[in-house]
Amino acid sequence: MSDDPAVSRRELERWRRVLLAGLASDEPDLTQRQTALLLTVYLGEAPHTVRGLARALAISKPAVTRGVTTLAKHGLLKRRRDDADRRNVFIERTVRGAVFLSDLGARIAAAGAAAP
Repeated sequence: MSDDPAVSRRELERWRRVLLAGLASDEPDLTQRQTALLLTVYLGEAPHTVRGLARALAISKPAVTRGVTTLAKHGLLKRRRDDADRRNVFIERTVRGAVFLSDLGARIAAAGAAAP
């Protein structure tokens, strides 16, 4: 965190604007953990597994599984069985998830542009 309180306040205000814009939309209201999970899948190199995501995020496998379940329910991620080893499940991107993150990126950019 910045040592300059004015910088910290400005950045917090930008983030507040991003959150408010998200609340005003029809998009799912994700937790920080779900957002971090979604970003990790979209920004990281595939393939993704629950075990790998748990390691990358430093959270438990059950926490990843719950997050994936919620994100899949919203159509932001999907599960796919590994054809080579049916015990493995890959966590994959969706078009809806890509659009969601594109919209989030646009809200972040807009909040930065609107900053004093």
